[in-house]
Amino acid sequence: MSTPSSDRFAQLRAPAHWQAVEFISDLHLQPGEPKTFEVWRAFLQRPVHERADALFILGDLFEVWVGDDVLDSSASTDQTFWRACADALKAFSLHTPVYFMAGNRDFLLGAEGLKACGMQGLSDPTALDFLGQHWLLSHGDALCLADTDYMRFREQVRQPIWQREFLARPLAERTAIARGLREQSEARKRSTAGDPSLWADVDTTAARDSLQAAGANTLIHGHTHRPAEHALGNGLQRVVLSDWDAVAQPPRAEVLRLDAQGLRRIPLPLS
Repeated sequence: MSTPSSDRFAQLRAPAHWQAVEFISDLHLQPGEPKTFEVWRAFLQRPVHERADALFILGDLFEVWVGDDVLDSSASTDQTFWRACADALKAFSLHTPVYFMAGNRDFLLGAEGLKACGMQGLSDPTALDFLGQHWLLSHGDALCLADTDYMRFREQVRQPIWQREFLARPLAERTAIARGLREQSEARKRSTAGDPSLWADVDTTAARDSLQAAGANTLIHGHTHRPAEHALGNGLQRVVLSDWDAVAQPPRAEVLRLDAQGLRRIPLPLS
């Protein structure tokens, strides 16, 4: 597990035997999109010898997570889907460690949910010590400083008291609230014609400052749905993970693999 290395960062030191790790984010798994779920489950069901030594999920694995009780509550109409997700992860984790960092959609995934999925939680951000370097990992939403409305919302919902009060509500009520928030988010996307390039991006100065404070050269993050590599100057860079959408045109599903040869984007089969 990660351990605090400063007031700002957590640090995870890779075991000496690790030779490769993989990163994914922004799958937004949900009952209404079974195709993306099937692509993801096929990815998890690869033979052990084809896998990296660890899988890092950097947020928004789920489209929404309103509490760990969705896994076992008779009040959850989608319990079968969430349980299938947890079971797939649990089976994968028996041979390959899985590290999970919360995103803006699934930050309420708690200790019971992590246990059911066989995942280990990571703080955001976390500095990964691997291959003789520090790699700074983040979901990315906390660095989108220009999105002031979201930053205020994020500050509110990440407060422990807000989360306790929200999770104390009946599951049906939490689900309805989450549905309303998603509809607001979709309306904002429609106002920009659904073009991610018009959404708030990671602040360059904040990214550079974070890297320097962590002693890292590369920031790996998701959230923005704009996979790319950005040079930040002085040998610093940020690498943006792809989102997954198996029914989009063109469809998207990509893994970022890090080994001694560097970072490589690996598209997954979608047929």
